[in-house]
Amino acid sequence: MKYMLLVCGDDTADASGMAPVEPWVEDLGDRRVRLHGHRLALPDRAVTVRVRGGEVLRSDGPFAETKEYVAGFDILECDSLEEAIEAAARHPVAAVGAMEVRPFWEDEDAGTRIRALDAELTAAARERDVERMVACYAPDATAFVDGREPQGTDALRKLLEARFTGVTGPVTREVLDFRVHVDESTAFGHALVRLRGTRTDGAPLDDLMRVTTGYRDAGLRWLIALEHVSHEHTSHEHVPHGTEERS
Repeated sequence: MKYMLLVCGDDTADASGMAPVEPWVEDLGDRRVRLHGHRLALPDRAVTVRVRGGEVLRSDGPFAETKEYVAGFDILECDSLEEAIEAAARHPVAAVGAMEVRPFWEDEDAGTRIRALDAELTAAARERDVERMVACYAPDATAFVDGREPQGTDALRKLLEARFTGVTGPVTREVLDFRVHVDESTAFGHALVRLRGTRTDGAPLDDLMRVTTGYRDAGLRWLIALEHVSHEHTSHEHVPHGTEERS
C-alpha cells in the first residue's frame, strides 16, 4: 500500500546536528520502499489560494501561522502502516520536526487501470474505431513505427487510418513476454508480441516484434505517451500497436 510521508520542519528547532538525509533516501530507494519524493521551498515562497463568492483570493505564505511547515514529501510503498511508521521514524527530520504518515486513498492499482486501457484499445481496433483508439493516447503522444515518428493525435490518427486500409478482419496479438514497471505517475511496458491477421490482398500478416510503451497518469485514467516498435521478424506490413489484440 502507498503512503504519503509529509516531512514537517520546525523553524524554532536546532537542526545543526541533524544527520544527512541522503543515506535514508538511498537505503529506502534500494529496497523500493521509497518511490518518489522531493524537498519543497521555504514557506515564505508559498502562496495560499482561496475562492470566495467567485473571487480568487491570494495571500503570500502558508495556510496557517505555525512554527511547523511542510519541508518536503516522500511516497512510500509498504506492506503495512507499521512499516511506514518505522520508515518515517528513521528519517533524520523526525528528530527535529515531525513526520505525518497518511495512506493513499484506496483505488484501483495502476496495473489494473493500464490493462483497462489496453482492453479499450483492443475493443476499438476490432470495431475499426480510429477516434476511440486515438482517445487512448495523450495529446502529445509520440510513436516510433516503421521508421516513422508521428507526434500528436492528429498524426497518429492519419497513421491508423492508413494502416486500416491495408488489413481486413480482426488482428490478434499473442503476448510471448510482458513486463510492466509502474512508478508514481508513469509506467513502462515491455512486450514481445506476435501479430496475426489478413491483408486486403488475402496474404497473411504474421509479425513478431518488441513493443515498448510509456504510459502517463492523466489523473482519472492512464494514457499512452510514448510507443516504440521494433521488428524481430516481419512477413508482411506492420499494423500499429493500437490494432493489436492486447492481453
